[in-house]
Amino acid sequence: MLDACAELLDEGGYEALSTTRVAERAGVAIGSVYQFFPDKRALSQALTRRNLELFVTRVGRRFITDDYGGWWEAVDAIIDEYVDLHRTVPGFRSLNFGDVEGLDVPDSVADNNTVIAGRLRALLLEEFGLLDSEDVDRAILVAAEAGDAVLKLAFRHDSSGAPEIVAEARQLVRGYLSRQLRSSQPE
Repeated sequence: MLDACAELLDEGGYEALSTTRVAERAGVAIGSVYQFFPDKRALSQALTRRNLELFVTRVGRRFITDDYGGWWEAVDAIIDEYVDLHRTVPGFRSLNFGDVEGLDVPDSVADNNTVIAGRLRALLLEEFGLLDSEDVDRAILVAAEAGDAVLKLAFRHDSSGAPEIVAEARQLVRGYLSRQLRSSQPE
């Protein structure tokens, strides 16, 4: 059902999504959809959670398997995963961690980019020994928000992501974090 939801979102957007269309596409009775999802909002929330977990899992896997010369290479890997998911995973671009108005977030206390920033912060602190502080938290959250916005721009008019805009997003995030994290790097 979530795969059908993702396909329909990519084809027609959130406004065109309906539980009836999801049931038809998934080849299940409408009652089966309602058994798990009371409405299209709940379907979209579940898909958003799945996309978020896929993103974090793939980034985490790269942090385990790849060696990075510094946090900036890890940031590049994060951006690479985000761009690849945009290009290859149905529904990823359409919802992009909950851009649908009124869509609840994976963590009811925080918004989606805060959840992402928190998970990425933990990976960066563990992997690169950055000193934990409110400044680090804020810098990673701002970088996540800014990177997300510029990467959305890259995909707005180019379904594969305008390479020059992706490069600008990478430069923006790296430059900002370089300035902000200087005092948080271990001596």
